[in-house]
Amino acid sequence: MTGLCLEKILKSIGIFLSAVSSNRYLIEFLEVGGVLTLLEILGLEKIKEEDKKESIKLLQLIANCGRKYKELICESYGVRSIAEFLAKSKSEETQEEVQVLLDSLVHGNPKYQNQVYKGLIALLPSASPKAQQLSLQTLRTAQSIVEDTHPSIVACVLNVLRTMHLEVQYEAIELIKDLVNYDVCTALLKGLVALLIPPVKETSKLQPKILNDSTVLQLTAHLPVFLQQAAAAKAIGILARSNNRLAGEMLHLRVVHSLMAAMGNTDHSNSQRQASLTLEYFVQMFPVVEEHVRKSMGEELYKLFLSNPEDLYMKIDSIQADILAANEVNITRALNLGGLSNSNMGFYLGPGDQDQQAYATHFQEDVKGKE
Repeated sequence: MTGLCLEKILKSIGIFLSAVSSNRYLIEFLEVGGVLTLLEILGLEKIKEEDKKESIKLLQLIANCGRKYKELICESYGVRSIAEFLAKSKSEETQEEVQVLLDSLVHGNPKYQNQVYKGLIALLPSASPKAQQLSLQTLRTAQSIVEDTHPSIVACVLNVLRTMHLEVQYEAIELIKDLVNYDVCTALLKGLVALLIPPVKETSKLQPKILNDSTVLQLTAHLPVFLQQAAAAKAIGILARSNNRLAGEMLHLRVVHSLMAAMGNTDHSNSQRQASLTLEYFVQMFPVVEEHVRKSMGEELYKLFLSNPEDLYMKIDSIQADILAANEVNITRALNLGGLSNSNMGFYLGPGDQDQQAYATHFQEDVKGKE
């Protein structure tokens, strides 16, 4: 049944299931296939969005009745149906109701919490920005419950950074801040640094269209790979400022070289701006970075950089941009050649930071072990 009739039926069922003594009604509803019917409604194209929203609310009521009811929903292929509906829904209000349901299913449901967790990861490539935003929010909760990370989460989260929607980017960076506390930390940092220098094949995809169409002013401003580059630079800055150990690890991943290369990307001003702001922090925190950046930039460009990193992209000329893009700064080599001994740690990392020194000492031991 569809239309007004279905809406009245679903709301009537909701009244019974939300009553104080609803257990008997709930059992009767489930015995006649209530869960399967509600899930089927979500996948029918001819059903109105408002009716599907009522189905989600009924599923919320059922899930809130306890663990065995959450398991029943999951056993009925509910996670897949609910996740697909979240991705396809055109109503943000309905999508928020779906988020409440998924959050309920991941709590107090040890048997199927991994299924919900994987379903949330599968939603990250969704074409719906709202679905991406809500999935990222719920993933932060799910990750803390599941604890073990899924191998695909790093690539999926990094791909989300291509978004043009700042609210989605914000949630992605918040999740990244959580994920660095898990076993995917190194892979995540390597991925972020790699995004600062996009592959040539990615950056040249729109070039023929731009050259052939004089009406296109700056399509490259919206090229996803450049949006991703800017977001990566921003995320690296946030991580470095929050944790000296992460900043130290990224130094060994040649983050300074990559940040300077991003600063030379004249096709995307926000990449230049975010990279410049992040590089400023590394220069201020690590004397060895300051030394190498000054030498690579030259005195004139370096002074321009220090005077106002945020606006540097508006002041540099094409030659200076090329100097940044083609830089060969290698902080890793300097740190390794220096031996990273405790006696010279003050020179490389700056005085008064025991955490940084402890991290670098640990890294040195790892390097010797591999040799």
